[in-house]
Amino acid sequence: MTGESDLVAKRTDKDITLFAGTHVMEGSGRMIVIAVGANSQTGVIYTLMKSGKKGKSILQCKLADLAVKIGYFGISIAIITIIMLIVRSCIVEFAIKQEKLAYKHIKEFFDHVITGITILVVAVPEGLPLAVSLSLAYSVKQMMRDNNLVRHIDACETMGNATTICSDKTGTLTANKMTAVQCYTFGIYYTKLSKRQLNFHTAQNITFVHILAQNIALNSASTSRIARDENNLIKQYGNKTECALLGLLYKLQYDYAKLRNEFSVNEIHRVFAFNSMRKLMRTIIKLPDDQGFRLLAKGASEIILRKCSFIIGVDGKLLRLNLMEKNKITQQVIKVMAHNGLRTICLAYVDYIFHDDDDDDANDANNDENSRPNHNRDNNKPNCKMIKRNIEPEWDDEQSYSDMTCLAIVGIEDPIRKDVPQAIKKFQESGITVRMITGDNIDTARSIANKCGIINTDSNSNQEKNFMILDGKQFNQMIRNDSGEIDQDLFDSIWPHLRVLARSSPMDKYILVKHIIASRITSAREVVAVTGDGTNDAPALKMADVGFAMGIAGTEVAKEASDIILTDDNFSSIIKSVIWGRNVYDSIAKFIQFQLTVNIVAVLICFVSACIIQESPLRPVQMLWVNLIMDTLGSLALSTEEPDKTVLLRKPYGRNKPLISTNMLKIIAGNALYQLAILISFLFYGPQWLDFDSGLQLSKNTPTVHFTMLFNIFVMLTLFNEINSRKINGDRNVFEGILANWMFCSIFSGTLFIQVCIIQFGSIWFNTCPLDLSQWMWCLAFGFSMLVWGQITTTMTLKTRNYNWINGISGHQQPSNH
Repeated sequence: MTGESDLVAKRTDKDITLFAGTHVMEGSGRMIVIAVGANSQTGVIYTLMKSGKKGKSILQCKLADLAVKIGYFGISIAIITIIMLIVRSCIVEFAIKQEKLAYKHIKEFFDHVITGITILVVAVPEGLPLAVSLSLAYSVKQMMRDNNLVRHIDACETMGNATTICSDKTGTLTANKMTAVQCYTFGIYYTKLSKRQLNFHTAQNITFVHILAQNIALNSASTSRIARDENNLIKQYGNKTECALLGLLYKLQYDYAKLRNEFSVNEIHRVFAFNSMRKLMRTIIKLPDDQGFRLLAKGASEIILRKCSFIIGVDGKLLRLNLMEKNKITQQVIKVMAHNGLRTICLAYVDYIFHDDDDDDANDANNDENSRPNHNRDNNKPNCKMIKRNIEPEWDDEQSYSDMTCLAIVGIEDPIRKDVPQAIKKFQESGITVRMITGDNIDTARSIANKCGIINTDSNSNQEKNFMILDGKQFNQMIRNDSGEIDQDLFDSIWPHLRVLARSSPMDKYILVKHIIASRITSAREVVAVTGDGTNDAPALKMADVGFAMGIAGTEVAKEASDIILTDDNFSSIIKSVIWGRNVYDSIAKFIQFQLTVNIVAVLICFVSACIIQESPLRPVQMLWVNLIMDTLGSLALSTEEPDKTVLLRKPYGRNKPLISTNMLKIIAGNALYQLAILISFLFYGPQWLDFDSGLQLSKNTPTVHFTMLFNIFVMLTLFNEINSRKINGDRNVFEGILANWMFCSIFSGTLFIQVCIIQFGSIWFNTCPLDLSQWMWCLAFGFSMLVWGQITTTMTLKTRNYNWINGISGHQQPSNH
């Protein structure tokens, strides 16, 4: 139910509820069904999954809002232009010239309406959905190569805005493969276990090593086994703790399967399964040649060590364990392992040797600790208890497993995935907070979080000290009011500092994600991603803005609730989704910056010209070609850029930050004013500068060098501004990586070639006339000046940004911790 395989004792006086889908490991009792269907815990999980439906993505909401505003702007300018042209024509034709209404006037009115419609077509960003779709499709394709299978395409861009990642522990941060990592045996504390370091295979130790192997192989469930899969990786089946010990045997070069096969069913005398009260498991096997029995025991270290009277020392020497020695081992071994987040298992044994002497003194000696023979000192044999052949010990009595010999204390853990600490460090550097939500106990959770880098218990900084680690019970007590309902204000006082939530139920995970998303204490608001692999993670995965499920270890329910599946179960693959998500956001921002500049210039040049000369110098067919450049071709060129190197060094945008930032607005306005100044100046003074006839006095249907050059200059300015738009966020080198993007180079070159054809050969369709070489050079020079102007606007923007930052520091405005 919590995603962990820990055994939980059920008693009539405490914790009496059983959950469907869990397993009864031992014991018996009567059950009363108190909830079925939607009221059961499994039903609650599925109900939460259904209630966690998502609406529009963050980018979709921002784009919809932007499109509406641009649409209103375009419609307003178009209507004003039509009205002004019609009113001006009526005043000139009917009031001044005193003409009567004729066919030519009606045709002129229709031309004015067409001009207004053309302005509207250019103003409305119909290429924006195309740019979004292309950018998402390109990023999704690239993410698949990075082991991110995107199930919902909008999750790609949403991940670029993520501010918080709530991660499950088992199977996500850890490998979900319990492993023996430390061991105390033969008087040596092995802090790292490897075939090279486990060097206690000596002639003196070989007997005890064999007994240790028996304890691990035989004193475990037959269903616990390890095997290599098709990728030659060790896979565990059955009890994870027992599999960890079997892995230790593998390092000791013992074949556990061979050991099990050596003992027939008749040679396994008795098996006492793990008992949650005694916290140990015992298996009694028959000794060779009918010499007696051997009791093999494993369990909680403090329980087993308390029952031991001997321990194997260096070179196989049998040493007596007194209270002082036990305390020393507890402090220097068991507690050290526990502090490192390890689960400690102690392995011990005791032999029962048949004694055929009927002498009562021999029977009495059997119970006299001081009179037991010490075979290790004499014959290098293990200690034993003497029993009569015909009298079997009371195996279930505690005395039967007292005075044992300690073989080893093993520290096991679910190891951290190798890539996790580095991945979490990258998330933190990119402004994303990682929180761990687990069903494991709080001590283990704290240790894992510290190893991953989610918290730093060794740090002396106040920020680290303010981090909170809570279990599910504490969490619910702190966020609920007196009536037991969740209070958002109480929740908001907790979650910014919360880094680890232990002993959490599926409902706890769901509540945490839901109310972080609902919180409004940060201006940009939080965008939450959730990772998980189990059914218990499904409600939170469904509720999150982006849900990541593990493709290998994940359950089908978790995959169904997710938006992105990590096909390699690699936590670091999420970084790739952040990179591509932010790249989608940047690509769309680049396109918007490019398109709005063209929009503003095209609309205003038509509007200003209509007001002054009563016609637009750009013909409708020319405007449609410009619209094609900035929409379809522009979206293709700018939506296929590779991620910038600095994409992870920026902070996430969050939920409420506008798509067009203040700096983007300044760049758009600056570029638009520059282009507009050039075009208007050329419209009225170009013929004087370059010595050709003005087109203002000729019929608008007659191709002229004047208006052809004006159209050509506008296209050149737009093309070179497309290069400027490759970089945003103050980046200066607009040519960086341009040759690597064959799509951009092809579109730029193709557009320039088509423009040459239109100017030189498109006089009939585009109302242009051919230009000579000097006139082309002037057009290219004006276009190239856009690159120089782009550097100037970037410099001005950076200075403004730095000035605002300095003001923020001097005004003691501290940045948000979130």
